[in-house]
Amino acid sequence: MPRVILRERRSMENQSFQGTREYVASEELMASVNIAIALKKPLLIKGEPGTGKTMLAEAVAKNLGKRLIIWNIKSTTKAQEGLYVYDTIQRLYDGQFGVEGVDDIARYIKLGKLGEAFDSEEQVVLLIDEIDKADLEFPNDLLWELDQMEFYINETKRTVKAKHRPIVIITSNAEKELPDAFLRRCIFHYIDFPDKPLMEEIVKVHFPNVEENLLKQAMDAFYEIRAIHDIRKKPSTSELIDWVNALQIGGIPANKIKAELPFVGVVVKKDEDLELVKHGNH
Repeated sequence: MPRVILRERRSMENQSFQGTREYVASEELMASVNIAIALKKPLLIKGEPGTGKTMLAEAVAKNLGKRLIIWNIKSTTKAQEGLYVYDTIQRLYDGQFGVEGVDDIARYIKLGKLGEAFDSEEQVVLLIDEIDKADLEFPNDLLWELDQMEFYINETKRTVKAKHRPIVIITSNAEKELPDAFLRRCIFHYIDFPDKPLMEEIVKVHFPNVEENLLKQAMDAFYEIRAIHDIRKKPSTSELIDWVNALQIGGIPANKIKAELPFVGVVVKKDEDLELVKHGNH
């Protein structure tokens, strides 16, 4: 599939994501990013941990020369927090100690990450990271704001409208299903785990001078571990990178990697998986 560079009139000329030196993106992923930008829709990224979902937003921001705003979602996160928070406690304290301007409610309105993205003087990249960690209503509570690119601050009677529509990237580890109404408003892309040629390219970004046979033996062992049927936590890209680094630092000969699996604890993190790996290696 050829590299897709989408342009939406002249305004799209500098809005084409092509990956970065540090982030190796597949042609399909680059195409999805550029389609989402062109259609002005959020890009929903799914994939197993370690496939570079969060790093994608960093790469897009760097490649397009834009500021990155990250909204890390937790199980307790509410949609309102992303818009704004009214700091009533601080206002109460200021009132008790006679601080000037306490009657100006606007001083106590703190924009959240979504509000900050809307209020920015320049277009930003907004990452809503791990949206599936929040409760089921969280995505639906953001539908209006993501559609209309505005929200209303009741305390100050002010409407915050996006000065520039942010490039919105949303990640999910597929821990729970997202609402259909939310999915309809997104461009969707699933990041497949890298195959060997792409993985080799990724590792060489970090270690351009890695010895070829060491890398081949490490990758062969790594993918064999991932292929073990009952393994509970499949090792991720970052763990392979750490392992290659450990093998290099340790001066491990390439011919010992598959036979002995040195520093395997860098790759395998659960007791049960370690037993499976050791059993399969003998």
